[in-house]
Amino acid sequence: MFMVRYTGNLQVRNFGTAFADNRLTVEFVRLTGANLILITSLIMKLSTIFKGLSLALLILGIQATAGAQGVQENTQKFGRLLRLVESYYVDTTNINDLTEKAIVSMLQELDPHSVYISKDEVEKMNEPLQGNFEGIGITFNILKDTLLVLSTVPGGPSEKVGLQAGDRIVTIDGQNVAGIGIKNDDIMKKLRGEKGSRVDLQVSRRSNAQLLDFTIIRDKIPIYSLDASYMIDQETGYIKLNRFSATTIEEFQTAMADLKKSNVKNLILDLRNNGGGFLKAAIDLADEFLPTNSMVVYTEGVNNPKRDYRATSKGLFESGRLVVLVNENSASASEIVAGAVQDWDRAVIIGRRSFGKGLVQQPFYLTDGSMVRLTTAHYFTPAGRGIQKPYVNGVTDYRNDYQRRMEHGELFTADSISFPDSLKFKTLVNGRTVYGGGGIMPDIFVSLDTSYLYRYYNRIQRNSIVNNFVMDYVDKNRASLAKEYQDFDQFNKKYRVSDNIIESIVASAEKEGIARDQESLNFTKDMMKKDIKAMIARDLFTINHFYRVHNQDDKAILKALEILKDQKQFRDLLAKIE
Repeated sequence: MFMVRYTGNLQVRNFGTAFADNRLTVEFVRLTGANLILITSLIMKLSTIFKGLSLALLILGIQATAGAQGVQENTQKFGRLLRLVESYYVDTTNINDLTEKAIVSMLQELDPHSVYISKDEVEKMNEPLQGNFEGIGITFNILKDTLLVLSTVPGGPSEKVGLQAGDRIVTIDGQNVAGIGIKNDDIMKKLRGEKGSRVDLQVSRRSNAQLLDFTIIRDKIPIYSLDASYMIDQETGYIKLNRFSATTIEEFQTAMADLKKSNVKNLILDLRNNGGGFLKAAIDLADEFLPTNSMVVYTEGVNNPKRDYRATSKGLFESGRLVVLVNENSASASEIVAGAVQDWDRAVIIGRRSFGKGLVQQPFYLTDGSMVRLTTAHYFTPAGRGIQKPYVNGVTDYRNDYQRRMEHGELFTADSISFPDSLKFKTLVNGRTVYGGGGIMPDIFVSLDTSYLYRYYNRIQRNSIVNNFVMDYVDKNRASLAKEYQDFDQFNKKYRVSDNIIESIVASAEKEGIARDQESLNFTKDMMKKDIKAMIARDLFTINHFYRVHNQDDKAILKALEILKDQKQFRDLLAKIE
């Protein structure tokens, strides 16, 4: 006998099974909203366990509410359509592919962030947020059809066996990978694998005539969310985060401990181009800046009652002056942090209006290991501002938002941005005016650098000419550079990108069919030299050193330093405007 009992209460009361006398009992509560998806997923799984029962019979076993009845009827309807296609359609069809396309199409009708993720994509998607993957621990690129090692992860399995930056991997497990047009995805599949598994490499190294053999045992490899952390001046620290992952707060706390050893008094937190990640990581980070019990964010949806998230303990930087940098690519968790410290008058926000992603997604696994990330609630800042920008005109219109901002001039002048009174809110301490309606509007606007004179530099960057030149240059000169510049400080003070290097890049571009543009080149040459020096620093040292070079003339950072050094200006920016 098979029975599913419906209890009729407000929330899921029990999700358990008991096999006795061939009876399976599952207790649910009100079948609405997100619970419907949970139940539908369970039903699909039960249909695989009880192979003698059809999906329709399983569904009919539920005494459903009106909403559940609609799901039941449409489940039967869609199932019949699939059977008709499979049995009667004129050509051969792929039912799995049709089903996935139907799911994708349905979710697109809901909102821009409810998405379907195939089984193959689920694991890859989770890696950056979980903070690790299993592999050999190298960064690499394909240069001239050769797999070039750019760096080894400190303490990782490749470093332990002596693999070095500049090594060229010729074979992987006896299979040639050089000169065959191999792609990055193919390399990832070959080098990644379960912890404890073995991979054999043959490597070409400039100092050796013969190929070198390496046997590497795969291990867990960290994926860092913190790109850079250093003291910009004697009082000001700088931290850049690229995502909010499971390891973000630990990385931040380690960085702050090091900065405190240098007597940090001010902090610039760079969240530009940070697309977000885990809600908990955002709450934990905001907790480092806000007093205990301060609200960080709250969520609310039709099927999800309001839930407050608050700071819980004394943070590492609750009293120093704080600046947060955002731009049009700062989204989700980045906006939660920026909105919280702005609403509590804790920090000055500098940059451009953030992306405007304030929808909460909850993952639901489907029967084959695929996943639906379904929007279940909205994010709101402590002052009650909705972070999400409008999406009533559909996904295509939503994705064109950046272009509209460009056309309206919002990325170039603060005067181009206007807000109706309905989108004005007051901060919680000083009563300053802040704005809702999608994204976080900064306190100080910094325009996007743009000019038609960037055209030449932008084109050679898009064609990877600059990056490929730098990789090749460092590869050929690594030994002499390391000998001349034994640490970053020496390199930063003494190394200069010559005009000859620029001319070599121009010549490489001409070989790729990109004609010299002298007017544009004159305009961007200094920027090119700074970027090239930063890229060389990255390849010789770490990503942290890339930012230490690159940030030296960054407009937003220079503005942040200006106001941090002027205590009155900083206080006035956070003071109530009468």
